[in-house]
Amino acid sequence: MSATTVTARARQRSVKDVARSVFKRQETGLLGVIIVLGLLVSLANENFLRKDNLYNVLQTVVVVGVIAVGQTFVLIAKEIDLSVGSVLALSAVTAGSVYGSGANPWVAMIVGIGVGALCGLAVGTVVVLGRVSSFIVTLGMLSIARGLTQLITGGLPQTMPSELSFIGQGRILGGIPVSVIIFVALVIIGQLLLTRTIFGLRVTAIGDNDAAARTGGIPVGRTRILTFVLIGTLAGLAGIVFSTQVGVAEAQAGTGYELDVIAAAVIGGASLSGGRGSIVGAFLGACLLGVLRNAFILLALSPFLQQLSIGLVIVLAALFDQGRQGNLRHLSLKALRQRFLARTGA
Repeated sequence: MSATTVTARARQRSVKDVARSVFKRQETGLLGVIIVLGLLVSLANENFLRKDNLYNVLQTVVVVGVIAVGQTFVLIAKEIDLSVGSVLALSAVTAGSVYGSGANPWVAMIVGIGVGALCGLAVGTVVVLGRVSSFIVTLGMLSIARGLTQLITGGLPQTMPSELSFIGQGRILGGIPVSVIIFVALVIIGQLLLTRTIFGLRVTAIGDNDAAARTGGIPVGRTRILTFVLIGTLAGLAGIVFSTQVGVAEAQAGTGYELDVIAAAVIGGASLSGGRGSIVGAFLGACLLGVLRNAFILLALSPFLQQLSIGLVIVLAALFDQGRQGNLRHLSLKALRQRFLARTGA
């Protein structure tokens, strides 16, 4: 056999291996689901595939998607953040309040995002130094941030600077929303940060086995704190985007968003057991939620069915994650048959 033939076969195997690995990735399957769902909806309502509607779908998922980027890092580190909706609101009203006091609009925006980062720093510090479950700490921060929001606003909406309105309402490059471009840029940066930097590798190692990571010299506590600072910063940025979309910062903004954020990250492949996740997957997870909601609106279906369908998608995604980890082997036909035979004594 000639060297040329061997090289050609090796290349063919390499291409097949790459193709097989791509098709096995959850992101590929998720993208396929979104495409199939989009085609089905478009058959029922031709308006779905209109450019303006597709831009609208992306624009509606920007806020949840931006925070889902940070939530993915937190989940990979085997933690969770339930406070993001309240931190979003606190950051937005802080920016509006600072602007209302006469500050420069850009300074107000930076202060608002900084408040989100400080909330993340506070949560991370308590989790790491106090050794308290992130579930409990962020649940507490959810109430603290929401209470501070009410104190700052007195229940009244805060006007956002008109100079920042282009962030939430502006369009460039033939009608693409500025907020969507920001979202896509953050997804690219987040994916590179997760897969191509020491920080990202440390986060993955900690979520996979924090004891081994600590033994290997990784600063586990500091890395975990940084993940909470990251999600707090992104929640602050999402607060600016959300408030500039609607023109005002309200005390009730972001209520319930924490569930959508977790759903987007989990649907996108982030494991609740830590150690695994994808920023691109979180992007696609957020898009799937957006497509579902848009489909229900276009098809004039009940909003109660919308909540039901999203809940089912979350449960199915969690089950898929468990199956991927091999935790559902006891439900295989072989395992069930062996259990049946053992009980019947056959």
